[in-house]
Amino acid sequence: MQYSCVFFNTGSIINYIFTQSVSEKSDKAAKFFPNAFGPDCRKDQKDNTILSFRDTRCPFIFKVQILLYQGMIRFRTEGIYCEAGNFYIDPWKPVDMALITHGHADHARWGMKRYLCHEYTVPILQSRISPDIKVQGLTYNNPITINGVKVSFHPAGHIIGSAQIRLEYKGKVVVISGDYKVQDDGLSTSFEPIRCHEFVSESTFGLPIYNWLSVEEYNRQLQDWVLKNQSIGKTSVFIGYSLGKAQRIMKALEGVDKLHVHYAIGKLNQAYESVGIKLPEYHTIDLREDVKYLDKGIVILPPSLADTNVINKIPNRATAICSGWMQVRGARRWRSADAGFAISDHADWNGLLQAVRATQAEQVYITHGQTAVFTKYLNENGIAAQEVETAFGTEDEEEDTNNKLSTEE
Repeated sequence: MQYSCVFFNTGSIINYIFTQSVSEKSDKAAKFFPNAFGPDCRKDQKDNTILSFRDTRCPFIFKVQILLYQGMIRFRTEGIYCEAGNFYIDPWKPVDMALITHGHADHARWGMKRYLCHEYTVPILQSRISPDIKVQGLTYNNPITINGVKVSFHPAGHIIGSAQIRLEYKGKVVVISGDYKVQDDGLSTSFEPIRCHEFVSESTFGLPIYNWLSVEEYNRQLQDWVLKNQSIGKTSVFIGYSLGKAQRIMKALEGVDKLHVHYAIGKLNQAYESVGIKLPEYHTIDLREDVKYLDKGIVILPPSLADTNVINKIPNRATAICSGWMQVRGARRWRSADAGFAISDHADWNGLLQAVRATQAEQVYITHGQTAVFTKYLNENGIAAQEVETAFGTEDEEEDTNNKLSTEE
């Protein structure tokens, strides 16, 4: 909450601006001015945003007005709340109205009475949550008004259908980015910088050690690894999240050989295809059957199967993990993989800085990831930033586990 205090005296006006991160009732505003207000100070509340005070004991200050500007968003126990619009963005507890940035499990949860998301995310929510949910889809840059708040969805570049949510109310603009990346992966709609007063950002890979290679270079590395494996009689098995990463791997390996994907990935592919998204040709595999035909081929599995007996059914396999965490030396050995590729659907260190600076925001909120380091760096470099606690950051490991066929365990 922002307090603007104007002291009226003999011809001079002094302005004071105070910023308070927590929400407080209007009648507590006077505590910021202990020298100006006494017990016999009379309050006159004109409306819910303006308080007038008169202190008869202070002849040189005969009137004080405190204008209370409520912030457009608040971080509540249910999620990110837009008070003026009476809705939440990516809430983690059941609410009446939820605006969803994208379909990963830590941002799109069960139990909301109504959902609003990008049109490409609609079938993902119906597939992952329930086909019976009440959900509305919007295209990018197509604003609607909810209780006086102008709402629009803009490309986040994270996965297909991911969106930054722009809120505008009484001249103030707030952008909630969800998860994002600034690299163009050739599959998702490219990230769109949006100028705003306040920006809510992730920081999953908010350390200087995380710097991605180009998409083209990673694609080449994946293709070369497959060809090398085939030359020595190996089956190339890639581990990547069912939503987002799996589709990127498919795109990178299109035309190299036939693509075989796990049921959980095939299910989400079908959801995308239902709204006209064209993906590379693929075959959905059933690991309950004889899978000797996969020998020397390409297989894409969710992380939930990486450490199970199921993966052992695949003949002559070599396993690669596709994750930004592979940037860190030793991560591949920890997961007992044959190869690791630092392919991520999140922005790296420079991408995060590029996105934040492009907004020209007066205030930045960091929700999850390397929050302490990234927040400290922004503040030290002249960008007002604050850590906030959320339930984001678990990605969709939970969903990958839930999507396993029980007969495959």
